[in-house]
Amino acid sequence: MVAARKNRDQPWLMRTYSGHSSAKASNTLYRTNLAKGQTGLSVAFDLPTQTGYDADSPLAKGEVGKVGVPISHIEDMDQLFDQIPLDQMNTSMTINATAAWLLSLYIGLAQRRGIDPTRLSGTTQNDIIKEYLSRGTYIYPPGPSMRLIADTINYTVKHVPKWNPTNICSYHLQEAGATPVQELAYALCTAMAVLDRVKASGEIKPEAFPQVVERISFFVNAGMRFVEECCKLRAFGEMWDELTLTRYKVEDPRLRRFRYGVQVNSLGLTEAQPENNVQRIVLEMLAVTLSKRARARAIQLPAWNEAMGLPRPWDQQWALRMQQVMAFETDLLEYEDIFDGSPVIAAKVKALIEGAKREIENVEAQGGIIAAIESGYVKRELVGSHMNRLRAIESGDLKIIGVNCFQETAESPLTVGSDGGIMKTDPAAEREQIERLQAHRRSRNDSEVRAALQGLTDAAKSGENIMPSSIRCALAGVSTGEWGDSLRGVFGEFRPPTGIDIAIDSREVLGKKDQVTDLRERVANTGNALGRPLKLLVGKPGLDGHSNGAEQISVKARDVGFEVVYDGIRLTPQQIAQAAQEEGVHMVGLSILSGSHMELVESVLQELRLRDLASVPVIAGGIIPREDAERLMALGVRAVYTPKDFSLNAIMGDIVDVIRESNGLDRIGLLH
Repeated sequence: MVAARKNRDQPWLMRTYSGHSSAKASNTLYRTNLAKGQTGLSVAFDLPTQTGYDADSPLAKGEVGKVGVPISHIEDMDQLFDQIPLDQMNTSMTINATAAWLLSLYIGLAQRRGIDPTRLSGTTQNDIIKEYLSRGTYIYPPGPSMRLIADTINYTVKHVPKWNPTNICSYHLQEAGATPVQELAYALCTAMAVLDRVKASGEIKPEAFPQVVERISFFVNAGMRFVEECCKLRAFGEMWDELTLTRYKVEDPRLRRFRYGVQVNSLGLTEAQPENNVQRIVLEMLAVTLSKRARARAIQLPAWNEAMGLPRPWDQQWALRMQQVMAFETDLLEYEDIFDGSPVIAAKVKALIEGAKREIENVEAQGGIIAAIESGYVKRELVGSHMNRLRAIESGDLKIIGVNCFQETAESPLTVGSDGGIMKTDPAAEREQIERLQAHRRSRNDSEVRAALQGLTDAAKSGENIMPSSIRCALAGVSTGEWGDSLRGVFGEFRPPTGIDIAIDSREVLGKKDQVTDLRERVANTGNALGRPLKLLVGKPGLDGHSNGAEQISVKARDVGFEVVYDGIRLTPQQIAQAAQEEGVHMVGLSILSGSHMELVESVLQELRLRDLASVPVIAGGIIPREDAERLMALGVRAVYTPKDFSLNAIMGDIVDVIRESNGLDRIGLLH
């Protein structure tokens, strides 16, 4: 019998991922959560901030304050951390393309408050590679983007030594469909690319390089396959230890520790029977806490209602209490690693490591992760894996309670309130943020701003570290859009491959065989009746970069016989309407997950009308509350799909019927 130790381990850092509407509203939320026992902050930024635009940019319309807090300049940052001591707080910032800028604002604010930056602790996610593959908030091409990451690492190791300057993020790889093997392989390939880039810069002396390795942290995902996820984290630790010892010659085992934070899987949260998400979240948390050797250093949990919309403060409190109950009420922290010596665990870890090493070899054969992104290899692999997962759900091989099985349910009392169980953002937030930004521009010293921006441009062109000039910009009052545009002028912008060109054998039937065969006949017959093959435009307007849904609809539509036009993320309504006109499409499908569906869909409809395309049917998909779906239908949208609509076959059948109806043909009806 194994006895519990008298001394309990310290619990992990407890966070909730939050931010919305404005810096002032988010600050209130942060201080409330800290008072409830949260031990660190995890800042969610809105999409304009993440992609380097000001709140009054045309591209930011409808997106300000929707999925996070808007930060346009140092005064916003000051308000965000009002009454929060920066030298006592561990702050995580989910920021990537503009990570150097947000970190500069944070350091600049500390300096302005008289705080020595060496006392700052926290993390910038700063992993641009996974943005190209999954989340979509990239700006610049891979070369300059990797240079910005290296600059932040080189600067912080010297000047902000407690900071984790990059957080290799496999979380979003799993959200994009990665298997555990792919998650391990692509994350470690990313870490190698980052460390190799820092080493090649020559800014860090060889004897100091182990300190760089020590500051690399990871942010991972944990899904419902409990044993496999636990083994994945043990595999991560073993592979990282081996990699840092053999490739980077880090002799001190303490500097080779695999340090990671986690948010458990949001992809598996369901809109149907959302109360089931509570037990999903708790079980997923067990996978990253039970094994002491592979225990997370920081945890943030999603709220039960995130598949429906923005969580309320009470929902976030519930997620925090889950962590606290686990840490303080159970005996979890009283034992050594309970999985050591298990032959089952050891065998699974070994299999994952072997599979990950094979996939790393595949990536290395491409020339490394950057080359594998530019060629489209990794994106195609992820789209294929995600396709397999969705087909398994559709066929019933992968069971999701309340979605494709056990669908009978009473109405949830959690969702019957007047708010529908989610929080609505303040509709005035965007206008007020723009007004604050314009007032800020009037109040600053224009000559100081111009000089600071010139210094930033000069640094970008010369190759000198971007951080000192960025901090100068922060203190001068430069805005997020001005910083982003200055570097766009030097580095340019990037559009990666979409990944929807994965090879599908036309004879292979994906999903329910009889339904797919029926769909192919419906698409072909309808195209014959209309005189040409059916053509579908899949568009992602606005700044939302979560492209999984759009990619899967595109792949499925191609599989059943549609011609598909899909040009990736971050398109304006004008570009989408122009493409619809030039391509002569039979339907426009819009995918929006940022909560900006009302503004963006209405803009697309208006642009189509301006081009005499009002007769082209428009459908929409995303995290869209029921009342918003009704409003969209009233505007003329022909169908709205949300996460509860898991059957791609059913969606394809519906699309065919909408096209038929719009062209004077009879609907065919439901698939059998």
